[in-house]
Amino acid sequence: MSNIQEEIIKRILVLDGAMGTMLQRYNFSEEDFRGEQFKDFPHSLKGNNDLLSITQPKAIKEVHALYFEAGADIVETNTFSGTTIGMADYHLEEYVYELNYESAKIAREVADEFTAKNPEKPRFVAGSIGPTNRTASMSPDVNDPGYRAVTFDDLRIAYKQQVEALIDGGVDLLLVETIFDTLNAKAALFAIEEVKEERKIDIPIMVSGTITDASGRTLSGQTVEAFLISVSHIPLLSVGFNCALGADLLKPYLQTLSHNTSFNISAHPNAGLPNAFGEYDETPGQMQAQIRSYLEDNLVNIIGGCCGTTPEHIKLIADIAKDYKPRVSEAVM
Repeated sequence: MSNIQEEIIKRILVLDGAMGTMLQRYNFSEEDFRGEQFKDFPHSLKGNNDLLSITQPKAIKEVHALYFEAGADIVETNTFSGTTIGMADYHLEEYVYELNYESAKIAREVADEFTAKNPEKPRFVAGSIGPTNRTASMSPDVNDPGYRAVTFDDLRIAYKQQVEALIDGGVDLLLVETIFDTLNAKAALFAIEEVKEERKIDIPIMVSGTITDASGRTLSGQTVEAFLISVSHIPLLSVGFNCALGADLLKPYLQTLSHNTSFNISAHPNAGLPNAFGEYDETPGQMQAQIRSYLEDNLVNIIGGCCGTTPEHIKLIADIAKDYKPRVSEAVM
């Protein structure tokens, strides 16, 4: 088995695009989300994309295969909301382990199929660990600034369960992504370190934050440099940004990151900004042109897409990524 640490030195690695965007194309009904296992479940389950790994595994497998066919080196598991905290909205906390395990297993099977077809281009599975729908740094109640809807320990326990299931399911690396509150991310990283220590294993970790607007800060108020310092206490495979912005608006923040870290850098921007209907209009060709400037400026080691991106976007990104060498850090940090 090839090691991602070896591959990332050889070439720019391509991450997949948006799982949610692809699943919308199936137009799954409430019955589809329920499947056989949850046929009589007393609560509505429509919209819970993570659950589809259990109830519609064929669709999840198809999406992973489409991204690998497009040229992706890494696919993310269908587990963005796969914690007890995220699943509480659907009353599915007790299914969190199964959900993460099955998601990792599906992605692992598809990755192994593609690696077997072309051993020169090994494929990898990243366990997707989302930010949850709560924030540990800020109060959701304007009248009570000291109140917190979740504690660091709540997050640590929830993330630990997710991490264990993802590793058991066969992921190659863990991706703590779409970070809007670095305290949440630190709980995830703490949980990962706990699991590594208990199991006496080492597993590569990608960390990807989200710059929410033109202020250049995360939702909890951190600048790029502050975010970087907050997560640099752990050896990381990569640090980067995803979501919120398109490739053009994200570029200056990647430049700042590049100047300040010796870690590898990842980016998976949206297909532009959403329109009035919440849809993404940036074409694969437009996105390719913007990503080319990342590659020309030696900014990234891992490149992919977030909201609105499809296999067509990833194919055009992969087509140009192979013509450039991966970023070599000149930062002193």
